[in-house]
Amino acid sequence: MIIIKSNAQVQLMRKAGQTVMRTFELLERYIKPGVTTLELDKIAYDFIKSKGGYPSFLGYQGYPASINTSVNEEIVHGVPSLRKLKSGDIVGIDIGVYLNGVHGDAARTYGIGEISAENQHLIDVTRQCFFEAIKYARPKNHLNQICSAIESYANSHGYTVSKEFIGHGIGANLHEPPDIPNNSMEKRGPRIRQGMTFAIEPMVNAGASDAFVEVDGWTGITKDKKNSAHYENTILITDGEPEILTV
Repeated sequence: MIIIKSNAQVQLMRKAGQTVMRTFELLERYIKPGVTTLELDKIAYDFIKSKGGYPSFLGYQGYPASINTSVNEEIVHGVPSLRKLKSGDIVGIDIGVYLNGVHGDAARTYGIGEISAENQHLIDVTRQCFFEAIKYARPKNHLNQICSAIESYANSHGYTVSKEFIGHGIGANLHEPPDIPNNSMEKRGPRIRQGMTFAIEPMVNAGASDAFVEVDGWTGITKDKKNSAHYENTILITDGEPEILTV
């Protein structure tokens, strides 16, 4: 069952979403060649805790870190480590914040130092996939219209979407119904209603869509080892255009 949020819950989700984005703003000062993904994780943890929140991912189903840091061919759920980012890399950072009983969740992909035009294009298309998708995030539409828009836009630029990893409903729980694939579904899916809250997160691959999970049990990687980018926001369905809660 998809949970319709009350006005009070939505207000709390706005605060959680704002904390997510303030965490990104802080990390952006440090995302540069030579920093380790573990250092970024510690910065995020300390900041989220200082705001009275808790990292949504830390301990979730056993996940060992506060944020996801997915580098180059890593699609999502990359575990922070002593790996140093170097010029030319791209890194997808996924942040969740649990605050006042609700979650906010967003992801961005950053270029490290000087990156190739190809990598920048991948990042830009992935971001636009999100904005193409939310054109359909309106009452009376169906979920598959969101999913199809992501895949269609990615494919129009010669890219594929990750089918193993998906978006989701969000609220008091980090993952709630419905599942939100990045590709067209066989059925039109549930009707969208005002008060629903979704985490829509295109994950777009430069090569094929096939993926596997690394031996750490978390990190999703493209099978052909071509790069992948990730962009996500938490949104609220209103009576008109959706509201992005992670701003």
